[in-house]
Amino acid sequence: MARYPGFVTRLGANAARALRLGVSRFALPRERFWVRLRLPSPLPEIRTPALFGREPTVSLVETLQLLDRARQDERVAGVMVRVEGPPGGLSVADSLRRSLLALREAGVPSLVWSERFGTEELLLASGASRVLLPESGSVFLVGLRLEGFFVRPLLERLGVRADVVRVGEFKSAAEMFTREQMSPEHRQQLESLAEDLSSTVAAGLAEGRDLAAEEMGALVDGGPYGAAAACEKGLIDGCAYPEDLEKELLQLAPDVGKPDEVPVVDAAAYLSLRAADAGWRPWLRDLPRFAYVVATGPIHRGRGFRGVPSDSYRHLFDRLRRDEGVSGVVVRVDSPGGDAVASDLLWQSLRALGREKPVVASLGDVAASGGYFLAAAAAAIVAEAASLTGSIGVVGGKLDLSGLYQRLGVRKDAVERGARAGLLAEDRPFSQDERRVIRDEMEELYEIFLARVATGRGLSRDAVHAAGRGRIWSGRRALEHGLVDQLGGPLEALVELRSRAGVGRDEPALMDVHPRIPRIAGLRNALRPWSLELV
Repeated sequence: MARYPGFVTRLGANAARALRLGVSRFALPRERFWVRLRLPSPLPEIRTPALFGREPTVSLVETLQLLDRARQDERVAGVMVRVEGPPGGLSVADSLRRSLLALREAGVPSLVWSERFGTEELLLASGASRVLLPESGSVFLVGLRLEGFFVRPLLERLGVRADVVRVGEFKSAAEMFTREQMSPEHRQQLESLAEDLSSTVAAGLAEGRDLAAEEMGALVDGGPYGAAAACEKGLIDGCAYPEDLEKELLQLAPDVGKPDEVPVVDAAAYLSLRAADAGWRPWLRDLPRFAYVVATGPIHRGRGFRGVPSDSYRHLFDRLRRDEGVSGVVVRVDSPGGDAVASDLLWQSLRALGREKPVVASLGDVAASGGYFLAAAAAAIVAEAASLTGSIGVVGGKLDLSGLYQRLGVRKDAVERGARAGLLAEDRPFSQDERRVIRDEMEELYEIFLARVATGRGLSRDAVHAAGRGRIWSGRRALEHGLVDQLGGPLEALVELRSRAGVGRDEPALMDVHPRIPRIAGLRNALRPWSLELV
């Protein structure tokens, strides 16, 4: 039997599908039904375990695939969505909005209900056929505010000084420690970002709610709104409570169900029994299989389950490279960056993977600094218009605690061998020589960063530097500078990957989501809200 592992796998998959189809005959209504989808806040990139009575949570990519499948499924009468809060950024909201809009344009109704709509929630809901609030609800549409804390005065009171070196005048990550307000460069890039993000929201709401684009500025300036006023302005369609939703569903699809008996299927059940079904597996060959790798959080060295540990992901990329059954990889990046060496190690590993099979990067709400460094290794980058992209630059330093020690009456003494043995000592600032050495090292790292992006994007060093210098761009501006290839979300990235892998858009295929969270880790995360951590 060891000679036929593929055949045995396909046999098992077909047996599992036969069982699933049998279960679905009893678990799913025989007539057309509505799919009930709960969107938690934030919507996770990887499905979270259902433990201790918690409802199973469908991930972002699963939600988008579910909506795409529902659009084509004759058994689905429509989709009912409960929004529990901000989904996790404007980029996520825009991906969901487009999927709901595609449903609507295909003639499949959708209803979105929430207790309250903020900007993100309203943006995603605007793609639906009907948007509802309770009478006591509100629409908090007041525009966008990009802000930051500046703690230099506090540090000075404590006798602490941040000694920082940066390469790139827009690299503002350490300004909170060194300034009392935004630098002109930081303010300039935030002004540009605010304009781009506001335009993305306005365009999405105007399209989804059928409002005139020129009216959006006045609508934003006039917010927030109570439910009645929001309805009058066309931001929502009406007021309803959970007990009223079945009547609303009957209005949208009068031929499905009857009063108090509208057939509804939970999203997780629909996904497992129908939406994720790739069909019968061929006996003599494998279906194309793609890997969807989620890289969220800070990039750091080593292993673990938090953030993007370089050793763990390098091992994963190497395993996917050697797996002949994997036809291509989407790397979903939502990271503000982190350790420079870890980012470079990941870039090299992803490039090695890309030399043997297609790799496409999908940018989430943030792909900055090391996050963009990693994404630049892909053959193509897909970003939402609202994705924060770039920040090609380097920053570092240390806290000088000498003033604090003096106030506390603490003295520190040391014996050194080596001209720069105390370079990282916290009881004094950098010397002029040390600062020069650190700057030289950072400029070297910056040139490496430029070279990696130039290689990955097929750009000149100077072109990357012009878009770099630590500056953060919206996805729309990043497209203009050649930092990304197209605008879109996870579904568009998967379409691009299929094209590069030579797999038809409608051809059956499998998708594995990575990293897979071990059960013990999932149990630990589930227990976390009730645990006490000492910090």
